[in-house]
Amino acid sequence: MVFGLIPARGGSKGVKRKNIHPLNSRPLISYTIEAALSSGVLEEVFVSTDDEEIASVSEELGADVILRPAELAEDATPTVDVAIHALKETGLKGPVVVLQPTSPLRTSGDIRRAVEIFKNTKGADSLVSVTDFPHPPFWAMKIEEGKLKPIFKAEYLKMRRQDLEKAYIPNGAIFIGKKETVQEKRTFYTENTIPYYMPPERSIDIDTLLDIKIAETILRETTE
Repeated sequence: MVFGLIPARGGSKGVKRKNIHPLNSRPLISYTIEAALSSGVLEEVFVSTDDEEIASVSEELGADVILRPAELAEDATPTVDVAIHALKETGLKGPVVVLQPTSPLRTSGDIRRAVEIFKNTKGADSLVSVTDFPHPPFWAMKIEEGKLKPIFKAEYLKMRRQDLEKAYIPNGAIFIGKKETVQEKRTFYTENTIPYYMPPERSIDIDTLLDIKIAETILRETTE
C-alpha cells in the first residue's frame, strides 16, 4: 500500500503561515493535496501538521490529518522524522510518498510516474525528485582571507559548461521510501536511491514572497 504524506507545520520563516499562504487565491497546500488525490496511485493521503487551521483546511480539501507533537514541528526537524512518526501513527507498511507543500507546480502526473518508476525498479530503497543544477557546481568559489578560492580543482574553472559533467539537485517535490529504509536508515538517501527528473519550471520551491510571485506567473501562463 503506497500512501502520500504532506508535511505542513504551522511555523515558517521566509513567508508567514507559508503552507496556507494564498497562491493565486488558493492556499498553497491545496495544490499538493489536489495533485496527490488525483494521481491515482496513492491509497491514502495524509497531512502531518501541528496546526489546527492547517488541519481544518486539509480536511476540507479531502486529506486525512495526522497531528504531530510540537517537537516534530521545529525548524530543524528532519522530514524523515515526520515520516517515521506517520508510519507509527497509521500503522501503514508503506512505501511512503512524501510531498512537500512548497512544491505547488509538481503535477499528479509527476507523482504517478515517480511511483511507477519506484515500484518497477528492482532493488530501489528510495526515490528523490531532482532538477538541473542551475550553474555548474564545479565553478563554485569560496572567499578565504579576502580572496577567491576554488572549492573544487582549479582546472574546472577553465572548462566550458558543456564539457563539465551534468549535475542535478534535489528539488524537494517528491521523496519515496520503503518503510524499512525510512525507519531503519532514517534517510531517503542510500546507495540504492533512484532519481525522478523534473524540469526547472515545475521545480519551484516556495521559500520567499518572490518565489510565490514566480509560481503565480507560471500558473497563470499554463492555464491561459
